[in-house]
Amino acid sequence: MVIEAVYHRPKLNWAYAYDGKTVHLRIRTKRDDVKKVFALSGDKYAWEKTSEYIEMKILTRDALFDYWEVTVQPPFRRLRYAFLLQSGKEKLWLTEQGFVRKEPKDSTGMFEYPFLNPADIFTPPAWVKEAIFYQIFPERFANGDRSLDPEGVEPWGGKPTPTNFFGGDLQGVIQNLDHLTELGVNAIYFTPLFEATTNHKYDTRDYLKVDPQFGTNETLKQLVDECHKRGIRILLDAVFNHCGKTFPPFIDVLEKGASSPYADWFHVKEWPLRVEDGIPTYETFAFEPIMPKLNTEHPEVKAYLLEVAEFWIKEIGIDGWRLDVANEVDHRFWRLFRDKVKSANPEAYILGEIWHDSMMWLQGDQFDAVMNYPFTNAVLDFVTNGKLDGAGFANAVGSLLASYPQQANEAAFNLLDSHDTPRLLTQCGEDKRRMKLAALLQFAFPGTPCIYYGDEVGMSGGGDPDCRRCMEWDASRQDRDLFEFYRRLIALRTSSEALRTGAVRFLHAKPGDARLALERVHGNEHMLILVNADRRSAKLSVKLSHERVWTSALYGAAVAAPEGGKLQVKLPPYGFAVLRAE
Repeated sequence: MVIEAVYHRPKLNWAYAYDGKTVHLRIRTKRDDVKKVFALSGDKYAWEKTSEYIEMKILTRDALFDYWEVTVQPPFRRLRYAFLLQSGKEKLWLTEQGFVRKEPKDSTGMFEYPFLNPADIFTPPAWVKEAIFYQIFPERFANGDRSLDPEGVEPWGGKPTPTNFFGGDLQGVIQNLDHLTELGVNAIYFTPLFEATTNHKYDTRDYLKVDPQFGTNETLKQLVDECHKRGIRILLDAVFNHCGKTFPPFIDVLEKGASSPYADWFHVKEWPLRVEDGIPTYETFAFEPIMPKLNTEHPEVKAYLLEVAEFWIKEIGIDGWRLDVANEVDHRFWRLFRDKVKSANPEAYILGEIWHDSMMWLQGDQFDAVMNYPFTNAVLDFVTNGKLDGAGFANAVGSLLASYPQQANEAAFNLLDSHDTPRLLTQCGEDKRRMKLAALLQFAFPGTPCIYYGDEVGMSGGGDPDCRRCMEWDASRQDRDLFEFYRRLIALRTSSEALRTGAVRFLHAKPGDARLALERVHGNEHMLILVNADRRSAKLSVKLSHERVWTSALYGAAVAAPEGGKLQVKLPPYGFAVLRAE
């Protein structure tokens, strides 16, 4: 037994409360090294009466490790525990004191989950697991009120540049809600709507006012109300890391320098404020002089931004916030932010823009979820970039699932493209077979999927600003087959509890093989996703653990009936099959 590979820590993603009665315990071992693992658990004040061995199962695996998990319901909300690891005749117990070869006589020195305090339980909003998001870049979605067009507006459908405008607005969104309802989405994520100078609005001038190019606060309230009538939730983009150059406090600092009452609202390295050799003498987002970084440790800044966070939830009725550049803001501010937002609406969704490991923000005191770019990369590297084979994809996803508590995985924001990346179709080399395959994997995993506006009708585009093209509303130029695919995929996800919350099992994922078989299981519902990410046709034989009657849940490939516990499948190039068994 390779004990150097064994790891456990009694907090974070290794021992956590899933709900008010349940604790999940996890332990890591070298892949294929340990044959069985048991959790020895009980109440520290009644150890002899409550202690028991519970067999653990492999939750997931990656290239190096197996991750074991067990669900425990402590009878008195307290838990002490150790692990028994078995490999052949070898047995080892792991306690907080280290490894021992003899069974512990009592719970002294064991790991401990002291108490299931309700306030400590990480509980993202339940509705997020049911959500299908649709991201809208408002300046490019639809022009519904030409009286709001900015000076120099260009004809709809022109080539986007970093500085041009096409007149998209909130009225245009209201007028096209039927499109979203037909598609089946039930949540919208808007990039910034507040007053600013740019077309992307990440340089906020007024945090309490909708940009006049988009409409008014009343227009947004109308939009939110109309969406709520349709069962659609609204997520706004909050830019609290930095403001814009026209933000009144920053203008005052520019004019008055260190004597400005707002001087400490920003991170000034040297007075006067200026730019030398492309580097501002004040902290900014990246090195953008027009986006000065806010000092979120300053009491007045905190009070102002927390008022903003509360205002749009209470006055307009939005359902949550997406937080821009969230990893560059101090943790203390985000804890205050969560308290303020959840006080206004306990069901509000708090989503952070973080592109890397995010456990520090996902402990129940800051965010409900982050934008799941590691998942994005895994899907694209498997389907489009050729960097991962089936085993590599399974390992990447397995490592990711092991990195967070289950509820964080269930609420993760799974996207394949956005206003910050090339469009999915372009990344797929304009091959819609690959695009559909990537979207299928997106909808097949835990987390809430998000569609970037226009993907569903076949829009393409390179990196920023090309990915921010005007929405295609000419039906003759839309790919209605692709729209129907997305509509059916959304309907499948919505109808399947297994796809939303079920366990994840890889049945086929091998090195040098572009084929993949994945099972999602919840209760008696089993969903089987069979994938061929190769340019050539391929047969796939999947060994099933139980004899079941499988029916087609989504078109994609011809499937033979199971014989001798095996399912025989022929998959076309970049093809797939989705089967369901009850």
